[in-house]
Amino acid sequence: MQGNLPPEAQEKLEELQDLQETAQQVAAQKNQAETQLNEAETALDELDDIDEDTTMYREVGELFVETGYDEAQDDLDEKVDSLEIRVETLEKQEERVQEQFESLQSELQNMLGGGGGPGGPQGPGMGGGAGGA
Repeated sequence: MQGNLPPEAQEKLEELQDLQETAQQVAAQKNQAETQLNEAETALDELDDIDEDTTMYREVGELFVETGYDEAQDDLDEKVDSLEIRVETLEKQEERVQEQFESLQSELQNMLGGGGGPGGPQGPGMGGGAGGA
């Protein structure tokens, strides 16, 4: 990046990069939890179409173990509840990280641009060089 940034601005820039990485991790975790939630909800829906006397199995590591209808339904209900809470928590965390990011970005822009300039979107322009060897 720019080697002539003041130390405070460099620090803010590094914080921004850390926050961006955190935001990506939270988004990935949320996507994973949403996928698991959809799978559990689909399994619950399928369970409604199954006769309660049907022999069922659940996966335990590398094995399939026989399970009862009520146990399967209870396990899936629990899993759905847990995943709904997880997704909710991750959505809130995502919002907090986004707010922190926007606040820090604003601080950095004020630091670099003096706060009230009409134009410069990203500090000093990099496009005016007539380079040539």
